[in-house]
Amino acid sequence: MTAIEVDRFLPYPPTAVWRVLTDPVSLGRWLMPNDFQPIVGHRFTFTTEPQPGFDGVIRCEVLALQDERLMRISWVSSGLDTTVTWTLAPEGRGTRLLLVHDGFDGADPEQERVRRLLGGGWSTHLQRRLLDELEAGSPGVAGG
Repeated sequence: MTAIEVDRFLPYPPTAVWRVLTDPVSLGRWLMPNDFQPIVGHRFTFTTEPQPGFDGVIRCEVLALQDERLMRISWVSSGLDTTVTWTLAPEGRGTRLLLVHDGFDGADPEQERVRRLLGGGWSTHLQRRLLDELEAGSPGVAGG
């Protein structure tokens, strides 16, 4: 396997989900501090605690944006050169969010280790932290 896929239903409209994905302050609360701007071609970084073999900086570029539908960024760090794509689709009174983190070299044991680690992180972040950020959002956005 060379990709991480996380599929979640969120009981919030696409507008609210898009906001927490593309607002740098919201993104920083649920994912990592950043200097993100929702502009194709914008280069930015996420920063977190350094770990052995990882300086704590993820270098990114916005590769594609389709308002309230899709965001794709590059994700480059410590020998890793991958992409992360968020796809949003209205579903009932909420949003289906699919995250695909792609481009891992399945033949490289270190990249496989990182893929497994990031897979658990993405699942946790989308299940708990992103949902917490949505719940803390503006009154009236829940449930459409």
